[in-house]
Amino acid sequence: MVEKKTDSVEVIPREKKIDSKVTTQTIKKSANFIYYADADDVNMLDTKDDYDYMNIEETKQKKQRMNGFDPIYNNIVDYIVKITRQIWKEKDIGLIYDTYSTSISVHKGLINSHGINEVISGTLQTLHAFPDRKGLGWSVIWSGDDEAGFFTSHRGRSVATHLGDSSLYGPATGKKVVFRTSADCMILNNKIYEEWLVMDTYHLVQQLGLDPVVIAKKIAKSTQKLAPSIRFGLNETAETGLPPKIFTPSSDEFEIGEFMQLVFNRIWARRSFNFVKEYYEENAVVHYVCNKDVIGVSEIQGMFISLFSSVPNAKVILERVTCNRRGSDSDWDVAVRWRIQGMHEGSGYFGNPSGKAIDIAGISHYRIVNEKISEEWLLFDGMEVLRQIHLPDENELEQGDESLIDDGNFTGVS
Repeated sequence: MVEKKTDSVEVIPREKKIDSKVTTQTIKKSANFIYYADADDVNMLDTKDDYDYMNIEETKQKKQRMNGFDPIYNNIVDYIVKITRQIWKEKDIGLIYDTYSTSISVHKGLINSHGINEVISGTLQTLHAFPDRKGLGWSVIWSGDDEAGFFTSHRGRSVATHLGDSSLYGPATGKKVVFRTSADCMILNNKIYEEWLVMDTYHLVQQLGLDPVVIAKKIAKSTQKLAPSIRFGLNETAETGLPPKIFTPSSDEFEIGEFMQLVFNRIWARRSFNFVKEYYEENAVVHYVCNKDVIGVSEIQGMFISLFSSVPNAKVILERVTCNRRGSDSDWDVAVRWRIQGMHEGSGYFGNPSGKAIDIAGISHYRIVNEKISEEWLLFDGMEVLRQIHLPDENELEQGDESLIDDGNFTGVS
């Protein structure tokens, strides 16, 4: 795929642009990787759990045109909530055949799986190790329609007990675990045909009392052929020493798509952490990996410094920005799928530098109130990054180790 650059943040457009009902001014200003929809068109999940959502009064259920979908789904948020509940809580694994494309692609960091049988297998293996796993949805940000296709970004939390033995996690420990998940889905005619899955499996491993590095090395060996080390160096990540360009908005007026570009340009791409004061509320909260809440400007700045000190010359890639209007042009829910690509050459969140090229894939959800970020949910899979760091070099694998490589794509949980 040819990569297209937009100012200081690199953009890889993956889906056809779909505009939903928003103001003409917003659509006119939107870039080709920014999508919009109106929260009033659906029943947003918000702070309701799935039980409360399922029991919304019939007179308050909002109907969206859903041609090609099963008539039990009122709108695209309704679709995501209901199938997630039925598959994981009700254990209706067979529903996957009805709601996932036969040729679905699932992306977990650099590990990609293809085909519905891989989804079935991953689900069953997860339930074998964690048979009581259930997911609690927190938010579904969406865009699109039933003609060109819907998009959803689903944020939630999984609760489970380690009751089954597994080759990766070892004998059942009986320990309860809680970990956050985010999933971006492309959906058409009642079926999910592409999914980007991010889970805080590092936090899960910690709660099981296991050593994340030991588990990462085990996953690295089993996926070396499936997802080998990525090939790039300092020239690609730092763009031969040129500084990231400064993104310039089209006007002084607040526009949500351009605001998100400013956030990622100034804070992420250029590492100008002083802009946290400008774009975040004074007492904003970032729900970070490993169930850590980062509160206030100083702590948020420290969080970004720790993350980027591991990859000081990294480039930032925006894959998709999805904006849901919440009553006014200054209040929004936003989902951003992003990547950080760079050389692990600094001490920071991922420990001592390894010199390896790493790709950090993440999904962030934002609550924007009065033109500032009041709350953020930032998620990436630390185990996937450790897997990349500990991938064996070709000369590190002895011939006798080949039996350890099965090229399976199940890496713990689904």
